[in-house]
Amino acid sequence: MRIGIVGLTNVGKSTLFTALTKVKVPVNNYPFCTIDPNIGVVPVPDFRVEQIAKVTKPERTVYAAIEFVDVAGLVRGASKGEGLGNQFLGKMREMDLLVIVLRAFLDPEVVHVEGNVDPLRDLELVLSELALSDLDILSRRLSYLEKVPKGTSLKLQQEASALKEIQGLLNRGDFKTLSEYPQEIKQTLSGYGFLTLKPMIALVNVSEKQLQGDGELLDLSKEFEKRFPFMPAIRVCALLEKELWDLSPEEREEYLKEAKIERSSLEELIQSSYRMLNLITFFTIQSSEVRAWSIPSGTRAQSAAGKIHTDMEKGFIKAEVVYWEDLVKAGGWVLAREKGLLRSEGRDYKVQDGDVLYFKFQV
Repeated sequence: MRIGIVGLTNVGKSTLFTALTKVKVPVNNYPFCTIDPNIGVVPVPDFRVEQIAKVTKPERTVYAAIEFVDVAGLVRGASKGEGLGNQFLGKMREMDLLVIVLRAFLDPEVVHVEGNVDPLRDLELVLSELALSDLDILSRRLSYLEKVPKGTSLKLQQEASALKEIQGLLNRGDFKTLSEYPQEIKQTLSGYGFLTLKPMIALVNVSEKQLQGDGELLDLSKEFEKRFPFMPAIRVCALLEKELWDLSPEEREEYLKEAKIERSSLEELIQSSYRMLNLITFFTIQSSEVRAWSIPSGTRAQSAAGKIHTDMEKGFIKAEVVYWEDLVKAGGWVLAREKGLLRSEGRDYKVQDGDVLYFKFQV
């Protein structure tokens, strides 16, 4: 899973990236501080991994992972090449999901590229730039398709029809309808990397005071839900998160408790990303390792085996399955087998979230 961190310049993207990945990147008070993409891989927090490890006692545990990419910030006109717009937008087409960082904190010493802090306006600006960039690609493709003789290819006719519909929605700025576009059509058009067809999450970068429930953001929340109902919004204090990840797990938990913050906003972001991409997690156990794997919901057992190794998918015979909680209660794999908790499933079994799988295959 690859997630792009996007937004205007000087909204806290690089600070957020550092908090997420613990990768030190330049953070300065001027536009285009980030030029080359910063890439970091983040383990997905999952308490089930520790629970399984307690009863299986492996040498190591491996979590599912997300790759975050932080690129140059947008400015007005990015779709036309202003700032580092072309580099930015091209890289974002490779992402599975976009996290749009919006600045809501007030700090006169941090320059805002638009002159003042207004997260709702900034979100509209970002979406407009994404739409203009998509329209440019879309128009060029339609120009080609219009030259193809009618009746030549039903597939091309269907593609042209879908592109014209998307073109109309983009011209009207109807991002809500775009977000609800049929998944099978989105998949057909995935080769274009249309930015506006990707799932998106808004990350509102606030001060620590705002994060703790100060009333100044209440009206903003209501207005956001009214204007952008298709996009989940998560509050985060990027500076606080950066400081939190410099603490030990125990110190971090104590700080959040004292600050009356239920959990890290970045954990909420990761979980929300999973939901947006319709992902689930299954687990495997070897003598030396417990590992978590992320796959799309509805993935069949044979395809899940291919996530581990292509040979396992090609030579798939069957999968032994037990739910993680049953495994933990039983006290391990052998005991789960003795208690009759394991079952055999074939290639078409749809893997469920929390399944622990052992694949049998032949090369």
